[in-house]
Amino acid sequence: MNFRHVAILIVSAGVSATVLHAQQVDLFLGIGTARASSNGQSINTFGDGTLYDTPALNGVFTDFGGAIFLNKQFGVGFTGSWRAAKDYAGLQYRPSFYVFDAVFQPGRLRAERIVPDLRLGFGFASINFDYDDPTACTQVPGCPASHHVVGHGGLGVRLYVKKHLFFRPAVDVLYVHDLFPFGTNWVPKYSMGVGYSFGKE
Repeated sequence: MNFRHVAILIVSAGVSATVLHAQQVDLFLGIGTARASSNGQSINTFGDGTLYDTPALNGVFTDFGGAIFLNKQFGVGFTGSWRAAKDYAGLQYRPSFYVFDAVFQPGRLRAERIVPDLRLGFGFASINFDYDDPTACTQVPGCPASHHVVGHGGLGVRLYVKKHLFFRPAVDVLYVHDLFPFGTNWVPKYSMGVGYSFGKE
């Protein structure tokens, strides 16, 4: 069992205890994109003299997340984002992000069908490579996997179309420590989700 599994188990235990005292629980599923520039490297991945450029981070990510509110303004939240494999210098790679947040709903900006939420927290990012040739993997920095600490800030707005059913556009900014496979540590993320609020009055 690695650090990621231990962290998820600890947080899950805390969340389970918190749910028992929650005033409202929100869950959502969506799609979005995350962006980071290429680091500009060219790699002789297979040792045959052919150079493969390292890509920018982009593509369609799947999001799953939620929040548990202990009152009308304060809660805790989680978001996981992952993307299917794409090419990285001749190999296939799969990035993912997981963040745990404090969540604040400004009371003055809240309306019956429009509820903004501000999130601030931390988490981790993983970049996993798929490969058949171990020698090729040694040529690509971060292969077979790299893991990074993440700082996170985000703004989302729940737009209720029914009493409990909502759409949630969101903008997030991730600071990923030492994100050397790409050209920047800053990763902006844009998403749209659909979700349901349990316990909403």
